[in-house]
Amino acid sequence: MSFISPEAMLTHWQGHRRLTRRVINVFPDDQLFSFSVGGMRPFGALALEMITMAAPMVRGVMTGEWTAPTNRDPRPKTEILRLWDDATEQLNALWPQIPRPRFFETVTAFGQYPGVVHDLILYVIDNEIHHRGQGYVYLRALGLEPPAFYDRS
Repeated sequence: MSFISPEAMLTHWQGHRRLTRRVINVFPDDQLFSFSVGGMRPFGALALEMITMAAPMVRGVMTGEWTAPTNRDPRPKTEILRLWDDATEQLNALWPQIPRPRFFETVTAFGQYPGVVHDLILYVIDNEIHHRGQGYVYLRALGLEPPAFYDRS
């Protein structure tokens, strides 16, 4: 028995991803890789971190092959959104292929992060929520209204 099914977990995560995508979209293109608060990384760098974690984590869980893109160089917002959408499609395609027992196995992700699969996935989701919160602070500091945090449609 489990608290949440894998299907419900993906639905929950995709709600977060839709909201994070809206935050990326609101961000001014000219500030995406230049604006920060209190010495934190710019939101574009945070978005690329999220992109290079989500689908590679799920692919690694499914295949046991732990590779992730390492290029986090600045790029236009349209490219960030395209990469985000590509990762979302990959998650939707890969997730249903993960056997249920796999979520309870212990693995070492990317050769350096040991943990139970469901905990590693929750870490990726938590990381996204954390960085999205930074994006909210940045948008407010820029005088922009962020999307409603509770709207994950």
